[in-house]
Amino acid sequence: MPSLFTLVVLTAGAALRLWCIHTHPQVQGDALLYGDIATNWLTHGIYGHSVGHPSGLTTIQPTLVRLPGYPAFLVLCFSIFGAGNYHPVVYMQALIDLGTCLLSAGLAARICGPKAARIALFLAALCPFTAVYTAFPLTETLSLFCVALGFRALPEVLATPRSLWTAALIFSWSYATLLRPDGALLAVVLWTAVIAYGRRSLGLGRAIRLAVIAGLLSLLPFVAWTARNWDTFHVFQPLAPRYANDPGEFSAPGFIRWIRTFVADFASTSEIYWNGNSDRIDLGSLPARAFDNAAQYAETRRLLDDYNATTTLSPDLDARFAQLAQERINASPFRYYILMPMLRLSDMWLRPRLETGNADLRWWRYRQHPGQTWVALLNGALNLAYLLLAFLGILRWPRMAGAMLGLIVLRSLLLATVEAPETRYTLECFPLLFVLGACYLTTRVTSFGSLSSKTECGSGTL
Repeated sequence: MPSLFTLVVLTAGAALRLWCIHTHPQVQGDALLYGDIATNWLTHGIYGHSVGHPSGLTTIQPTLVRLPGYPAFLVLCFSIFGAGNYHPVVYMQALIDLGTCLLSAGLAARICGPKAARIALFLAALCPFTAVYTAFPLTETLSLFCVALGFRALPEVLATPRSLWTAALIFSWSYATLLRPDGALLAVVLWTAVIAYGRRSLGLGRAIRLAVIAGLLSLLPFVAWTARNWDTFHVFQPLAPRYANDPGEFSAPGFIRWIRTFVADFASTSEIYWNGNSDRIDLGSLPARAFDNAAQYAETRRLLDDYNATTTLSPDLDARFAQLAQERINASPFRYYILMPMLRLSDMWLRPRLETGNADLRWWRYRQHPGQTWVALLNGALNLAYLLLAFLGILRWPRMAGAMLGLIVLRSLLLATVEAPETRYTLECFPLLFVLGACYLTTRVTSFGSLSSKTECGSGTL
C-alpha cells in the first residue's frame, strides 16, 4: 500500500504538471513535425511529412529525419483520441512522468534505503524543470522515463535475470534510442553495467551471455528501420542523420562550422542558428566574440547581407561561411576545439531553465525586466542545488554510482560536440540527479518523511 507521504507528494506532483500543461502549452516546431509524421503514418501508412506546393496541393514525402519512437507514441494516442489531438498526449505524458518519479524513488530505495526513496520522490515530483516538458509533445518526458526504467531495472536483473525486469531493461535502452539517437548512450552504459556488475553476482560467463542476448533483442527494431531506409532511400541509416536532413537535402556544413566558432549560449541558438535557412539573421544579434578584427566584421556583414536577401543557404553562400569559419579556426584552434565546446556545455548545465516560458533570452539585464531577472536567478539557484546535491551524492559512491556517473559523463562529452546549446539536452540526466541527491540527503535529514509508513530497509517499496 502506498504511504500517506507518497500520496501527498504524487498529488502535488500531479498538480504541478497540470499547472504546466495549462500555463505553458506549446505545440510548435519539432512537435508539429512529429505530429505530422504520426498523422501521415496513421492515416496514409506513409512515414513522412506533408509538403505544400504553390498550386495548393499537399503531398506526403517519406522521411528519415526523425526516429520512429515518438511518432509511434503519437500514433497510439491519435488512434484512440483522434489525429492531431494533442491534449490527451500531454496528459498521458504527465502520468508517465509521475511513473518516472516512482521509478527514481524505487532505485533510491534499492541502493540507499527507504528514506532515500522518500527524498528522491520529493525531488523528482516537485522538479519544475522536468515537469514542464510534459506540456510539450516532444521526446523529453519519454526519454526521462526510459532512463529511470533502465536504471531501476538494472539491480533487479542482476539479482534475478529471468524476470520481467530483464524485458524492462531491454525495452528502456532500445526505446530510448528509438526516441533520439543520443539515447544510444543509455544502451552503452547499461549494457556495459550488466557485464561489469554482473560478473560478481552472476559470474562473468553468464553476465556476458545475458548482455549479448539483451543486446541482440534490442537491435530488432533498428533492423526494420534500417531496412526501411535502405528500401526507400537506398542509404544505410540505422539511426537518424546528424543534422536531421533527408538524403539529398543540403545540410549547410559551412554555416554550421561558422556557428561553432562563436555560439556559446541559448540566445545565439535562438536568434542565429535557428534562423539559418529560414529567417533573417541580424548582425547586431551576433556576440562580440563572433569577430576577431575589423576586416572580419566587414566580411561577416557582407555575408549576412547577401544571406538576408534570400534567407536561403545556397552552396555558394555556405562555402563563404565555411571560408570565414576556417579563418577563425586558424586564428585560434584552442577556442574552436576546446573553449567554445566547454562554454556550450556549461550553458546547457548551468543556464537558468527559462526556455519554456516567455522570459527574455538575456535574463541578466535587470534594468529592462527586474522581475524576470529575479525569476531567472531563483531558477538558476534551484538548478545548481540539484547539481550540487548530486555531486555530493557521487562522493558517497552508492551502489551503481559508476554507471550513473558514466551516463552523465558520456552525455556531457556528446553534448560538447553540439553547436547549438539547449538546456533541455541535459534533462535526461535528472532522474540520476534525483537519486544521487537523495542518497546524500539521507545522511543529513533524519526526520524527513514522518508521514510515511514504516518500510523494510532496502525493500524498494514506497
